[in-house]
Amino acid sequence: QVQLVESGGDLVQPGGSLRLSCVASGFTLDYYAIGWFRQAPGKEREGVSCISRLDGSTYSANSVKGRFTISRDNAKNTVYLQMNSLKPEDTAVYYCAAGFRVQAMCVPQEYDYWGQGTQVTVSS
Repeated sequence: QVQLVESGGDLVQPGGSLRLSCVASGFTLDYYAIGWFRQAPGKEREGVSCISRLDGSTYSANSVKGRFTISRDNAKNTVYLQMNSLKPEDTAVYYCAAGFRVQAMCVPQEYDYWGQGTQVTVSS
């Protein structure tokens, strides 16, 4: 059974840091493009940071560049999102996703498998 399980979401003060984890089971992550997405109430799901399947290149949304870093540990079949200098506008449910035939990185419709999401709240 293909499954992605996120963890690490929490309530954090502005300027704080969190590391999200996403563990895959039922398939091997390094054969897939991987992405972190988020969805805030009343907004569309957006791509945050993504890694290509082929060459390991990464993409980050302008809103998180220099603050968020995506990485993968193939031995653990796990992908991470390190989030620093968090802002209230980063508040959202964060999802990880995997896609085999991703043409456009970080476009949600390109990804096949999704986790259930983890809540990140940035507030003082």
